[in-house]
Amino acid sequence: MRAPGYWYDRERRLPAALLAPFGALTARATAHRLRRPGGRAPVPVVCCGNAGVGGAGKTTLALDLAQRLGARGLAVHCLTRGYGGRAGAGVLHVDPTVHDAATVGDEALLLAAAAPCWVAADRAAGARAALAAGAQLLLMDDGLQNPGLVQDWPLLVIDGAVGFGNGRLLPAGPLREPVAAAAGRAAAAIVIGVDRVRVRRNLPPALPVLEARLEMDVAAGHLRGRRLLAFAGIARPAKFFDGLEAAGLTLVGRRSFPDHHRFRPGALARLLREAERLGATLVTTPKDAVRLPAELRPQTEVIGVGLRWTDAPALDALLDRMATRRG
Repeated sequence: MRAPGYWYDRERRLPAALLAPFGALTARATAHRLRRPGGRAPVPVVCCGNAGVGGAGKTTLALDLAQRLGARGLAVHCLTRGYGGRAGAGVLHVDPTVHDAATVGDEALLLAAAAPCWVAADRAAGARAALAAGAQLLLMDDGLQNPGLVQDWPLLVIDGAVGFGNGRLLPAGPLREPVAAAAGRAAAAIVIGVDRVRVRRNLPPALPVLEARLEMDVAAGHLRGRRLLAFAGIARPAKFFDGLEAAGLTLVGRRSFPDHHRFRPGALARLLREAERLGATLVTTPKDAVRLPAELRPQTEVIGVGLRWTDAPALDALLDRMATRRG
């Protein structure tokens, strides 16, 4: 889906105001769900989640933490529900050599390249499978509002460019629960990107806040001087496009698709024709690349992003606590 414009435009008050009563129902439903008791794992459980829908950088953060925690000698296993895949009920250990995005979802494939990854709508069942396979720390990508597994280290991930949108709950705004409720459970908040909306105003003063900037993969350097037609089917494609330009690359076209978009042959053929007409190279995100047909991948440059932390010592201290004890 594409997010309605009024979710992130506080000037467009009428649609949000009309839908506000339904937002109150969302708040009550989420609060009721979170009162259910969850299973407790014998190892630390870290959750990269957000207060609303859409991309805040959860998977990017999960990939970063998987690498850093793994470097501390921990057997990190990732848990995800496999959004966009058709894996169905049960628990599935993701094998990138066997599974595709249509089966397990794009995020699961990215995570599986960094650490063992399990797709399970039932997070407790996924945790049991991971523990049986030797997991020493469980890293959840999304699921802040999922009570199935007790989270020792819930991390509230925030996109610094848009914050919490208009501050309203679904469908009047992007939130699944009030910010105060999500922040009240969080062990820390992670602001990704430049904080353009002063998100700290909405957070408890005692909540630790860490900041990180998105940084294009160094592989982007070989594309300097080339004409690029960029396309992305992520929550905020503009974040990818702006990052490319900030890295000094030349975009002659931007094409946005809905998050987790399944690229159809016709749309891909049009992209190829447009790139040829513009004398441009197609470029996209790793998340989109795993959803492309195998025959198109060699014709598309893939540029990923990483995180550059503002306060590396604070991050190391947080990771040390995660690795040695519960929150």
